[in-house]
Amino acid sequence: MAKLTGKTAIVIGASSGIGASIAKHLSDEGANVVLAARRKENLDAHVQDIHSAGKGNALAIATDVSVLADVQKLAERTKEEFGQVDILVNNAGLMLSSKMIDGEMADWEQMIDVNIKGVLHGINTILPDMIQRASGHIINTSSVSGFEVTKSSTVYSATKFAVRAISQGLEKELARTGVRVTNISPGMVETERNEASLASYDRKPLQTDDIARAVVYAVLQPDYVNVNEITVRPV
Repeated sequence: MAKLTGKTAIVIGASSGIGASIAKHLSDEGANVVLAARRKENLDAHVQDIHSAGKGNALAIATDVSVLADVQKLAERTKEEFGQVDILVNNAGLMLSSKMIDGEMADWEQMIDVNIKGVLHGINTILPDMIQRASGHIINTSSVSGFEVTKSSTVYSATKFAVRAISQGLEKELARTGVRVTNISPGMVETERNEASLASYDRKPLQTDDIARAVVYAVLQPDYVNVNEITVRPV
C-alpha cells in the first residue's frame, strides 16, 4: 500500500514547476491531492495526468493565495471533498524585479502579497484544525535566496528570508503539539520562471522532481521525526 493512502494534501502554487511535481509525487504515494493556483486550465491538466496514472484522487481549485477569502474557500472545499487537510504545501511564489534602485514598488508589493502573505494565509487557515487533531504537516517553500542576497535579489531575498523566519518560529511554537513544519530551500531549478537565469547558468540545474522528492522524504518520516530544514542545491 502507498504510504500516504488516506491522507490529504493541499499544494498551493501547483499550476506548474515545483508545485506540480510535488502534487504528482504526493499522489504517487497515495495521497488525495488538491492543486491550487490562479491558472485553472493548468491545474486541470495536472489533475488529468494524476487521474490517468491511477495513483490517487486529485482536485483543482482556482485560488489567489494573496486573498485570504480565496484560501479559506480552498480549505472548505477540500474538507467537503476529503474530510480534513493532513499536509499543506505553501509553494506559491513570485520572483520579480528586486533591485532597490529600480524602485519597482508594484513588483515588490506583489512579491510580498504572494511570497509572504500567501504563506501566512495558508497557515492561518489550516493550522487550527491541525492543532486540534494534534496531527499535520506544513511545508513552506523558501529558496537559497533566503540565505544569500545578491545585488539583483534584494526584495525577493527579503521575502524568502521571511518565509524561513516564519517556518523557524512556527516550528518552535508547535513543539509537542504533533504538528510538524518543514522549510524547503531550493537552489536553481529548471522551471519556466528561471528561463532567463538559466541562459547564463554554468551548472546542471535541479529538476522539479528533485524538490518534490525532498518534500516526500520529510512527510514520510515517523510522526515523532520533524525535518525542519532541507536545502537542495546543484552540485
